[in-house]
Amino acid sequence: MAVLTVRDGRDDLGATITSFMSVSLEPPLVAASVMASSYLAEVLGRRDRWAVTVLSAGQRALAGRFAAAGRPSARLLLAGEAHHRGPLSGALIAEEGMAALECRTVERVPAGDHLLVVAEVPAVDYVRSDLSPLIRVRRRYL
Repeated sequence: MAVLTVRDGRDDLGATITSFMSVSLEPPLVAASVMASSYLAEVLGRRDRWAVTVLSAGQRALAGRFAAAGRPSARLLLAGEAHHRGPLSGALIAEEGMAALECRTVERVPAGDHLLVVAEVPAVDYVRSDLSPLIRVRRRYL
């Protein structure tokens, strides 16, 4: 599981995503899937730079906050959590995850009721190999 964040002018948006994958090693490309009808998809349609934090097993509460309907600004969702702003994307990056990447969109692909956003990875913010990933299967965390 991961949290995708994007800065939109003076506001910060974010959402928990369950579909995030590596697409290519050379050049480094990833893809994220977001609900096509969401405000996040609308913002990703006009903002090319964003960040993703791959969540660690200890970040269940954070995943829940970013998945809640009608959620407030990502700044409020990260209140009390260690975080910083990505130098390239300007997006908020949660710390204590397994990894964080800054991304630049190269392609948007409509896919049923979702939007696939393919992006290059100009910067890896951090990688923590000492943590376990947050995994959710059939609506349950493992």
